[in-house]
Amino acid sequence: MTPCATQLPPASLSRRAFGLGVSSLLPAAAFACLQGFDRSLWGAESAFRAAASNQDNPLAPRLGPQPPRARAVIQLFMNGGPSQMDLFDPKPELDAHHGEAYFAKIAGEVENVKDAGALMRSPFRFAQHGDSGMWVSSALPHLARQVDKLALIRSLHTTNITHEPALYLAHSGRMVSGHPSLGSWVTWGLGSENQNLPAYVVLDDPLGLPINGVENWSAGYLPANYQGTRFRSQGSPVLNLRPSQPEPPQVAPARARLTTALDDLHRRERPGQGQLAARMASYELAARMQLSAGEALDLSQETAATQALYGVGEPTTDSYGRRCLIARRLVERGVRFVQLFINAQIWDNHTGLATDMQAACDRTDRPIAGLLTDLEQRGLLDQTLVVWGGEFGRLPMAQLPPDKDERKAGRDHNKNAGVCWFAGGGVRGGTTHGATDELGFAAVADRVGIPDWHATILHLLGLDHLTLAVDHGGLPERLTGVEHARVVREILA
Repeated sequence: MTPCATQLPPASLSRRAFGLGVSSLLPAAAFACLQGFDRSLWGAESAFRAAASNQDNPLAPRLGPQPPRARAVIQLFMNGGPSQMDLFDPKPELDAHHGEAYFAKIAGEVENVKDAGALMRSPFRFAQHGDSGMWVSSALPHLARQVDKLALIRSLHTTNITHEPALYLAHSGRMVSGHPSLGSWVTWGLGSENQNLPAYVVLDDPLGLPINGVENWSAGYLPANYQGTRFRSQGSPVLNLRPSQPEPPQVAPARARLTTALDDLHRRERPGQGQLAARMASYELAARMQLSAGEALDLSQETAATQALYGVGEPTTDSYGRRCLIARRLVERGVRFVQLFINAQIWDNHTGLATDMQAACDRTDRPIAGLLTDLEQRGLLDQTLVVWGGEFGRLPMAQLPPDKDERKAGRDHNKNAGVCWFAGGGVRGGTTHGATDELGFAAVADRVGIPDWHATILHLLGLDHLTLAVDHGGLPERLTGVEHARVVREILA
């Protein structure tokens, strides 16, 4: 039996009917392919050529309208809102006025503040580090040795103090769901340099999803190819990636050729169906990932010294360290955008600031410092933009627990001031940009809003936030929306 005797179905026959009709012939078709039968059967060869062409490959690498400073991004997202005056923005006035009432002075400028107490000094000590003399608290001893790589922004501000809308804004430029995430915009604009791995990979915490869940990496109204793909940091990177039963090595390529041929027939009858093309592309990528994903996430290929640099194997740092090391391995292989999350809003220190913030730092400080060191040693830091920050900052006054014990105090949300930093591709290390008032309540000099933050990331990748737009409902939608946004050129190399 040979497939050459099989007649092609009429164009009007549905895919379902066609599939049912030829199901008995699939083994024969696969067998013929295994025997070296002509791959042009049912248009397979043309489908392979089409998949390899930039026109039909939505993730083909491309350049933006301006020369890029970086080719990839690693975003270290600090869920919960890290406190600026306890990490990077020392406030001697908080020491001087510790315990003084303050809420009445700002009551009209903040919303929904609960259990407000008096001004609270930082429980951490600050010192200047590096040639730049950048201020860093004692909570981050490892990162303190990397400050000459950082471009620190101490004047970040946002527009909402509630986690959900603030997270939507940070990730998609809007305070509501349904819009593409930053990683989706980047991969839509630039594609990927590795066609065997997803362009946009998410390394979320095994302990649980962040607030807003998978919507944090949604493609919104962009084609589904550009949404984030979750990778697990241990075990199989993607569930059900490999067949449950072993099969001869020739079967998978034969099956792929046949599937491509059938998909090509189906696609020709339905031109312009973006979701259909995206679904087909995702299955093709899954097949290629069977060989590439496992290798990319195999940390046993790393030396013991490299793993120790990230804190892999240590109880406190192992989980985040693994994901930081995987992030380096992914960008090393051409993945465009890698996003790391931490579980359970560990930076949301409403109470127990001294202990809980130190715990958050203990989990992330050494792995992040290791990542920066490793990227530099391998010559990757100049090509990779590392971005650190959360959804907002914290207030300078105490938030008291129910028992009013000041020793257990924390800080409430603050949209008026926050902190973030960049490192690597295209930024000027050792830079401190912007300032807050004497207590750290509000950004007052060289203010940077979320649209500016987004515009700067896009610019470093060679993209223009004004021209990176897609027609949606008759309007040109952009990551930065209709608000004025500027590139923070003061931090650029």
